[in-house]
Amino acid sequence: MEIKTFDERLKLGNGDYDRLVNSRKPKGIDDKKAYIVGTGIAGLATAGFLIKDAKMDPSRITFLEKDDIAGGALDGRLLSEVNYVARGGRETGHHFEVLWDLFSVVPSREDPNMSILDKLYYTNLDDPNYSNCRITQNRGEKYDNGKFNLSQDVIKEIVHLLMTPDEKLQGISVEQVFSEEFLDSDFWTFYRTMFAFENWHSVLELKLYINRFIHHVAGLPNLSALQFTRYDQYESLVVPLMKWLKDKGVKTEYNYNVTDVEFDLTENKKVATKIVAQDSKTGEDKSISLTENDLLFVTTGSIVEGSSYGTNDKAPDLNINTEEAFKLWKNIAKKSEEFGKPEVFASDIEKTNWESATVTVKSKEIAEYIEKITKRSPYTGKVVTGGIVTVKDSKWLMSWTINRQGQYIGQPEDQIEVWVYSLFTDTEGDYVKKTMRECTGEEIAKEWLYHIGVNESEIERLAKETSTVPVFMPYITAQFMPRSFGDRPYVVPKNAVNFAFLGQFVETLDNPGRDTVFTTEFSGRCAMEAVYVLTGVEKSVPEVFASRYDIRYILAGISALNDGEKPKLHIPLLKLAKISKTISGTEIEQMLREYNLI
Repeated sequence: MEIKTFDERLKLGNGDYDRLVNSRKPKGIDDKKAYIVGTGIAGLATAGFLIKDAKMDPSRITFLEKDDIAGGALDGRLLSEVNYVARGGRETGHHFEVLWDLFSVVPSREDPNMSILDKLYYTNLDDPNYSNCRITQNRGEKYDNGKFNLSQDVIKEIVHLLMTPDEKLQGISVEQVFSEEFLDSDFWTFYRTMFAFENWHSVLELKLYINRFIHHVAGLPNLSALQFTRYDQYESLVVPLMKWLKDKGVKTEYNYNVTDVEFDLTENKKVATKIVAQDSKTGEDKSISLTENDLLFVTTGSIVEGSSYGTNDKAPDLNINTEEAFKLWKNIAKKSEEFGKPEVFASDIEKTNWESATVTVKSKEIAEYIEKITKRSPYTGKVVTGGIVTVKDSKWLMSWTINRQGQYIGQPEDQIEVWVYSLFTDTEGDYVKKTMRECTGEEIAKEWLYHIGVNESEIERLAKETSTVPVFMPYITAQFMPRSFGDRPYVVPKNAVNFAFLGQFVETLDNPGRDTVFTTEFSGRCAMEAVYVLTGVEKSVPEVFASRYDIRYILAGISALNDGEKPKLHIPLLKLAKISKTISGTEIEQMLREYNLI
């Protein structure tokens, strides 16, 4: 069976036959050069696959990065003037086939004798991730019971969504499809806070997420389905990948602001002819003319564009320059309808923002409150929260997490790095009577201390034992806005010969597209597709893990939604008797009993 794609140049496969074969050097690759706009994980992965599978000479690959640091959204680090800060973090899963393909050949930072994949694998094998408390209420009391607690009616709503064709879900939000009972459910609390969904976001994207991770449904309440790197992902993923690329000869031009691309567009061929760029600091023209042998890979937009940092004593500046946001994609989109519609995603920051804050804790008194909730000491270097802890009754809908400490290489042993984020940045807090976006770092720390149960008489004092860096991100969930087909360009547009689009605002070339944005795997997948199509790599790209087509995962998922209990089937007795007789003694009956569905 041939797996369908939107571009005949791309082949999809699965299994070791396609995965393990060493690619042959594509014809003409020695004559090509590559320019990659953006050094997020998609751009870095593009360079990796150009070297690993397209056999391109690394010295002929150049990154064009408008900032002075690589990594895109994966940028956790020490800002010398304020403290540690991470705008966000990404979980990983077992079935990130594309990303693990690349990271299986890149040496890890922690141990160069191991690959990044090896290190991740054994870190999580030796210290499995799971949460002892996923949701709290009443200032630190455990709320969740490890179950979804869904009614049969809500389960039917979820199943109905998964059965609805993608075409019918275009431009529709979650709240237009689901009942209030669903929106108030523990399932939605688990899902929306883990992936940062809002009620007004795309129900098509929600369907893709549930299908994509149907094999992880049972692990959602305690987050046991997730894997985390030993250190912050900038430290454990970006730094070693950048070092590997640099050591091989890949060049990086920082402060390189690409503002437009010129094309020669005909019905049968699309060619990028010029990169329009300036020096971010001096304004000097940095434009580059392109031939058909010059490959261009463009990150169309970043979810962390327009980020505004605060300090412990100052709230983030909310004077966002919306005209500059997604400027490159906006200019490119003017050239062809096939290049997408950035305005769908970047026109309403009230619907696409949230705020995070990195709280540096320097007090063992605060650590005692953390341990009371997590049942783990934060000083062991092992799993602490096991993922986010959501404060159900927080007016900000606050969540917080503490990954393995020290989270950063060189972090003092007596410090704990806590990452906090809230979906509702425009509502007044419960302790601090201000919206999150108006708060200084210290005020955000006070709100967090309140919700982990610190006595109100002690909050002001203990807040002085913290240092917090808040970051307001106006477009952090822009990729989730309700969309229609054509709003995002394909990774490689039809008949494009020397350019591709990367990042969270593209359509992959599998038909139908089954991967999910806001994951590192999606960034890796668009990179692999782009490289394979434009260079002629003969290997197949691994298809998205097909759990949605595996009856075992489907039955296990239904069982998990029912919290392992037999579902109440409202079927007339005569029909039920006939069905029972038909499946009696068959493997169907065995499987249904195995998953406790009958």
